[in-house]
Amino acid sequence: MTGRGEPPEGASGNAAGGDEDEYRSVVFDESFVRAARLQEFSAQERMGEHARAVRSLPARHLRSGSRAALALIVLVALAFAAAVYLGFRHPYQTPLGRRAEALRTTVIPLAPSGTVPGGTAAGLYANSPAAQFRTGAAGINFPMTGRTDHFSDSQVLTALTTVKDYLVTSSLDPDVLTGGALRQVERLLDPDQTEQFEQSMNRPDDDGGHAQAGWLVRFDPAKVALAGSEIRVQGTLAYAEEGADTLEVVSDHTFTYALRPAVSGPQPADSASLFTVRRELHFRFDREDLRLHRLELRTSYVQAGPQACSADRTGTLRPLLAGERAVSRAPAGTDPYATGRPTAALCGALQFKTGPSAAKASEGSPGLPAPTAGSLRSRP
Repeated sequence: MTGRGEPPEGASGNAAGGDEDEYRSVVFDESFVRAARLQEFSAQERMGEHARAVRSLPARHLRSGSRAALALIVLVALAFAAAVYLGFRHPYQTPLGRRAEALRTTVIPLAPSGTVPGGTAAGLYANSPAAQFRTGAAGINFPMTGRTDHFSDSQVLTALTTVKDYLVTSSLDPDVLTGGALRQVERLLDPDQTEQFEQSMNRPDDDGGHAQAGWLVRFDPAKVALAGSEIRVQGTLAYAEEGADTLEVVSDHTFTYALRPAVSGPQPADSASLFTVRRELHFRFDREDLRLHRLELRTSYVQAGPQACSADRTGTLRPLLAGERAVSRAPAGTDPYATGRPTAALCGALQFKTGPSAAKASEGSPGLPAPTAGSLRSRP
């Protein structure tokens, strides 16, 4: 061995010098021997055949300090693994959101009592109840807004703004009116209503939920064209809470369009006629809708004329133009003995006062009183 060493349990208790110190480097005390990893077999044990000279002893146990350090390392590793696991898999189930309901629609054609009058767009507007209506989006005005019990003022304003965007897009956009664009309307709807909307556009049906006019105002571009870009609008918006997590908005607006036949070549100046659409729409918003600037259209009640009572109410609107008249003001017959899904033909008589003095009388049209904030009604 090279150099001196201390036994595992420290220096011997004999501190005196003398002869013992001289042999200290080559003599091992009892504690050193106990700490050895190899142990020599006894003479008797070495007499056996193929006996080895030494044997290995079990490793020494870790001291308490080493055990504590190892336990700490294990705990840290387990905590890290748990954090990683919980990061990928949330310990709580994500609550299921409320699904949007299917839209319920009612579309009623309004039949004229005689021949549809024609003229210039300006002259027709001046002598109609729409004489004092505002033009385009300026006719869709917000009520005085304020916070509700569970929605802030900014959330209420967001709901009203989204509804106005929908009304402008679905009632005033020329590309939508002539049937050339639909995406800008669809993107404002709750995704749960997308399938119903697309079916209504592609395969309309008179089932109370898939009429095109329930979603938007749309004319057949092969038959009808806009006589100028001016569209007169007047109506109301109202809002109220439907619950702690739901806000309801009701819009009730009358849109008046100047139309002409969709024929090529120059048109006579007096070939225009007016077509009026009354839309009462009920919207619902949850907090996710408000955050994503979208809406759920719950019910749509539409009156539109002049049209024939027999006009198809499922597809595009079918206006009677200048000089035309309804063949019959009576609605199509309904057979109560017929099998299959029951149907009921609804039709109204188009009647309004003429002249600018009728504008005030047209505000809050009869039969549909304007709703007010905090007290919304639902049409039966």
